[in-house]
Amino acid sequence: MIAQRGTRPSPPNAGSNATALAPLVDIVERATRGVEELSTPIPGLRLFRRNSITQPSYCFIKPSLVLVLQGVKQMVVGTATYVYDTSRFLLTSLEMPARSEVLAASPDAPCLGLNFQLDLHTITELLATGSLPDPRHAAHAQDEKNKDARPASLTQNKELEELRSMGIGEVTPALLDAVSRLLALLDEPAAIPTLAPLIQREIHYRLLTGAATAARLRKITSIDSQAHKIAKAIDWLSENYAAPLSIDALAARVQMSPSSFHQHFRALVAMSPLQYQKRLRLNEARRLMLNEQLDAATAAFEVGYESPSQFSREYARHFGAPPKRDIATLRKHSTSQTS
Repeated sequence: MIAQRGTRPSPPNAGSNATALAPLVDIVERATRGVEELSTPIPGLRLFRRNSITQPSYCFIKPSLVLVLQGVKQMVVGTATYVYDTSRFLLTSLEMPARSEVLAASPDAPCLGLNFQLDLHTITELLATGSLPDPRHAAHAQDEKNKDARPASLTQNKELEELRSMGIGEVTPALLDAVSRLLALLDEPAAIPTLAPLIQREIHYRLLTGAATAARLRKITSIDSQAHKIAKAIDWLSENYAAPLSIDALAARVQMSPSSFHQHFRALVAMSPLQYQKRLRLNEARRLMLNEQLDAATAAFEVGYESPSQFSREYARHFGAPPKRDIATLRKHSTSQTS
């Protein structure tokens, strides 16, 4: 479900999977008591819990499947809002800056869920077998059949949505069964090294054969695709965010023209490369101040800013408060969560 910024979409129907989700809810509820985020012994699997509705918070979400087991969440990227709950999951195929918000949660019924990080090597390996059914063929045939009856604006919107690196998919019984078996391993830690890789591979398979997710994942691993080239550019930006950015040089690095690079980057990430770099810098500076106790000026220089005053202005514009006040608020919130 996608809505324009500034509107609050109605949550989708969240009750259809309630029975199947009950054991998963129990596992996550027990594991996350007293914490909001929890890394698990299963590589790439994190659990989350929110006991109340939250205001939008900025985050960088890695290529991953985000599944809500109880409650309702939404993610805002650019002008698009993605609402997901127990019947719809969120999938992103690139590392994306976004705003996350909990729409339904309470102490008695907290918002519970998981973040399953995608492994592009596994995706590429599965695609290389050539034996995966491609759900796009049936969808394409149906689209061609209905194309003449569909307004041009809707066709363009559908093509743009398919290009974006974030989207919503339906939680199917097959996907839910695989996730259920993966979570059950948290109560059987000795089996994790042997069984977790098999189930993780199955989850990737389910996503690669899902009508709403296959196209995104296939594009990001296709070496000759524009999405793959943008992914390489994002990898470079993530490692070199403090360095001066030349759009021409970065476009050349991924073998694209500057105009094509800028166009496809904005289409996939919903912002320009310079805006993406700025968000990387601001998020890293926030982490340095919060976790490593750096002052604002030192953090600013560490992430590539030459002017502390410019850093403070952009930080306040992005996070809604100057660095010192924002960090104090975050620490107060963290203390209240653990007390």
